[in-house]
Amino acid sequence: MSGPKKNKLIRFGFTFKRSSVHCARTIMLEDLKLLLSYVSNSNAQKDDYIHAIIHDNCLRKRSVKTRELSARHLVDLYSLDPSVILYKALLYFWTKDPASQPLIALLCAYARDPIVRLSASFIFSFSEGQAVTREALEEFIEKQEPGRFSKATLKSTAQNINSSWTKSGHLIGRTKKIRSRAKATPGSIAYALLLGYLTGVRGESLFTTEYARLLDSSFDYLVHLAEDASRRGWIVFKRVGSVMEVLFPNLITTQEMELIREQN
Repeated sequence: MSGPKKNKLIRFGFTFKRSSVHCARTIMLEDLKLLLSYVSNSNAQKDDYIHAIIHDNCLRKRSVKTRELSARHLVDLYSLDPSVILYKALLYFWTKDPASQPLIALLCAYARDPIVRLSASFIFSFSEGQAVTREALEEFIEKQEPGRFSKATLKSTAQNINSSWTKSGHLIGRTKKIRSRAKATPGSIAYALLLGYLTGVRGESLFTTEYARLLDSSFDYLVHLAEDASRRGWIVFKRVGSVMEVLFPNLITTQEMELIREQN
């Protein structure tokens, strides 16, 4: 990926750093739910979220240090900045389609956390019903990043990653993890299509991006969900035969659209 394109994607909220929240935490789905339930003001800014975490202790953490770490990790995973389109869109679909929240959280974390991205090919190498062990994931991460993590960090990272994929619905089980099928929704496909659109993909190909693949569904079913999202007025989806067009008039500003055009 070229430097200018990467810089534009960073402005949209994508990140490409090496550090990962998953060395210490999961996708923090429960914390994100608590935060967004507590800060329900649609005009809330990043500082409002951080204040709610640290000063109001809306996440019910025991110490100030833990609150500060939680705030930092949630910012790393989701940005919590409504001026960033990845987070602005997360909020939009989060409230309109609550059933989509686990997959929307995963999609955003995937766009911002390198270990989530790294682990996706591992998770999707398993068929539904197969056991997914922490040890196998440790071995996979070590092969991809030889010598980067200590044994202890590798173990905790693998545990956290497996927990995140469980929260999103791709795995089931508390101690023994089994590959399951995540439950895609209109909100989750709309968000996945937006992520693909921001990276420059258009038309039918939007349903085959790495983001769409995370929804664990067939091409035809994703199209069906996109039609549903369009009927609800969340996105604009037009289809004439095999020609498809997806637009996001409720989410992409004129300035953002100019950046996208420059990118393409």
